[in-house]
Amino acid sequence: MPRKATKAADSVYYLARIEAAACNDKLNSREGAAEIIGIDRTRLARIELGSLDPYPEEVMLMADAYNAPELGNHFCSCQCPLGRHTVPQIELAELDRLTLQVLSAFQRVTTIKDTLLDIASDGVIEDKERPQLDQVLGALDLISKNAQSLRLWAEKNIK
Repeated sequence: MPRKATKAADSVYYLARIEAAACNDKLNSREGAAEIIGIDRTRLARIELGSLDPYPEEVMLMADAYNAPELGNHFCSCQCPLGRHTVPQIELAELDRLTLQVLSAFQRVTTIKDTLLDIASDGVIEDKERPQLDQVLGALDLISKNAQSLRLWAEKNIK
């Protein structure tokens, strides 16, 4: 049985590989994983150790091989120069929790719609309406994040 990595123990790429190793024993070692993914073993080690950022294509290969679609979100929200500013970081949660979050967000849709109609009715956003607009945008961001979380859960758990 392979030893656990100590330096890479908090790496999302390492943790995803080890979790996937429960279903595929070849993934217990970097050599086996590198063979499956199609990248060099030392490159995989450097990615897991955090001394090298992976290419987007490598993240896609790892996400596919490890059944870990959350790696794509992690890369986009934490490592991609553009995504860091535009992609929200999503944590994988259980279906029951996700369902409650989505339903809770949906309860606010009517209020959001009415507020947005009030703000946009005259075609001009006045200074006094900006706080309301910020609240609407925040609520829409939350709905979007909940939808993305649910999609991520489905990608990981439904085959």
